[in-house]
Amino acid sequence: MPFKSLLQGMLDQLPGAVGAIIADWEGEAVDQVARMDDFEIKVLGAHKGIILTQLREALQRLDGGALEEVLIHFEQGTVLITPLSEDYFLVLAVEPQVMVGKATFVMRRCAERLRLEIA
Repeated sequence: MPFKSLLQGMLDQLPGAVGAIIADWEGEAVDQVARMDDFEIKVLGAHKGIILTQLREALQRLDGGALEEVLIHFEQGTVLITPLSEDYFLVLAVEPQVMVGKATFVMRRCAERLRLEIA
């Protein structure tokens, strides 16, 4: 199944989801869907890739194990990040009213399917 259709399915399950992007370890977009400007979702992916890399490095220094998920909650919404492999990650952006638990659940299911496609 193509990445775009998996991402679109995730957004369709979450009213209030504004965008999702798969990016590589350098923050380059692999595929994305958005209810926001395409440039903005690509910038979001690149920026969150930097955060993901820094958190992975910090966990390595602390022998904290592998990073599984990152949740960033701010006034305009929430961003969830999960690695798909060593080289790829998924970012999901949602509006503030979206229930974080539901967004996390839907993102995890999508990530499982994306991992199968990447492998």
